[in-house]
Order: sequence, then structure tokens, then C-alpha cells
Amino acid sequence: MSCPAHGESPKCPFYPSSSLTDPQWAILEPLLPPPGNTAGKGGRHEKWSRRLVCDAIFYLSRGGIAWAQLPHDFPPAKTVYDIYRRWTKAGAWQRIHDALRDRARVAAGRAPQPTAAVIDSQTVRGADTVAAGTAGYDAGKKIKGRKRHIATDTSGLLLAVVVTAASIQDRDAAHRLLAAVAARFATITHVFADGGYAGRLVIWTKSVLAQTIQIVKRSDTATGFEVLPRRWVVERTFGWLVKHRRCVRDYETRPDHHEAMVYIAAIHTLTRRLAHASTPAT
Repeated sequence: MSCPAHGESPKCPFYPSSSLTDPQWAILEPLLPPPGNTAGKGGRHEKWSRRLVCDAIFYLSRGGIAWAQLPHDFPPAKTVYDIYRRWTKAGAWQRIHDALRDRARVAAGRAPQPTAAVIDSQTVRGADTVAAGTAGYDAGKKIKGRKRHIATDTSGLLLAVVVTAASIQDRDAAHRLLAAVAARFATITHVFADGGYAGRLVIWTKSVLAQTIQIVKRSDTATGFEVLPRRWVVERTFGWLVKHRRCVRDYETRPDHHEAMVYIAAIHTLTRRLAHASTPAT
């Protein structure tokens, strides 16, 4: 059951930057994993409102705080973290995001399945909570931490994310990224990328995945800032992600938890977009 209307209970606060509105919750609630006691696993009913748990996770994602710093208005931090970890292990965040993304594409008048993708990477500085075995040093950016490799459709909606050590080259991680894209989207046949993906990756992608990679290069005569065709879309997606401060820096011990935080940030953006689109203009 959803929680009471915001403001009726002292345990149900409303934070404008992160809390779910009623239209957003109506979109998100049906996509959440079923409670254990209703999935044939026995056990007691969930003690805390799922809406309040989701608000707490979005509050942490948006504010970039530690789990232990969650306000007391929310359920206990350990309870929220355990639910987040359980849903991460089950792959729930990715499934929720994929359903919302398909719905957003349809709302925009597009087919649910994309036919082209745009790929790029972003190096993120790692905190002291990042395990040394999963971190690395990006000599080009002079940053120690992790690197997130993402694929988006041509409107900037996330298709897949892979998190590696920052020392991994873009073209090496792209094998995993493009394989994940091909496994989820048989319709994608064309990929846009920058010069860092040129070389053997182009040949491998065409022969193994039956996809063509188009390298979009910066003009030799350009001076200063230049908007590059297609590539600007994925850069804008990175901009959407870093509005959530938990994605500005990597605090996650495990790479799959970092991937989950990326999906959570995208879910929050998509629920707002879909709720806004479904609200009648006044």
C-alpha cells in the first residue's frame, strides 16, 4: 500500500527535489518487485511504506549523502539500504528503468525498441569507500576512480551502463557495453561513437554483433566549443545523471551498486518526465 498523502503524517515528509509526487508514484508503484510475503516466500508484511522507502533512496541519490545520514523522517537507514541492496541484486532497478524508458519513447511518438545507439564514457573520482581492486587511474583525465560506460538512444535515454576501473580503455570496455546492448535490443544496427572507439572495435562489432559503428570526429578547422552531431546527446545524458550528487563522485563499494545508482538517477528523471506529460495543462 502507498503511504498517506504527504503532510498528513510526521513520518511522511516531502522534499521537493527528491520526493515522489502522487502522479510519479502511480507510475512507479506497479513496477516495484512484489513483497516477499506475496511472492510465495512466506514472511510477514513489510513494515515500512514502499513510497517512503523510495523517497529515501531518491533523497540519498539526489543529495549525495551517506546512508547513515538519512533524515529520521525516513525509515531506518539500515532498512532502506537492505531493500536497496536486495533490489539491486535482483536486477530490479534495471527492469524498472527499462519499462519507464520504453514508455517514454512511446509517449514521444517513437517505437519502444531503438534502432541506433550512442556510446561514451565518463570517469568519476572514487571516494575512500571504493574497493581498491575495482578502481584505477585514468591517465588522460588524471583521475583515480571508476569509469562508467553508457549507451543511449538518439534522444538520450539510457540503454545500458557498464562500470569499470578508470584505467580500462574505452574501446576495451565497449566490448561488454555493446554486447549488453545487442543482448537487449536486437533492433539496434548502428552505433555512434567518438574517436576513442576507432580501430579493431569497429571490425569486431560488425563481424560479431552485426552492428556498424560510425565515428563522429571533431572538425580539424573548428576552434573552441563545437556541438558534434549525435555525440552531444550522450553528453547531455551525463549532465542529467550528475544532477544527482551521488553520481558526481563514486562512493559505492561494488561496481554493480554504482550501476544501480545510475539507473536510480535515470528512473527519477523518467518518472518526472512521464508524470509531467500525463498532467493536463491548466
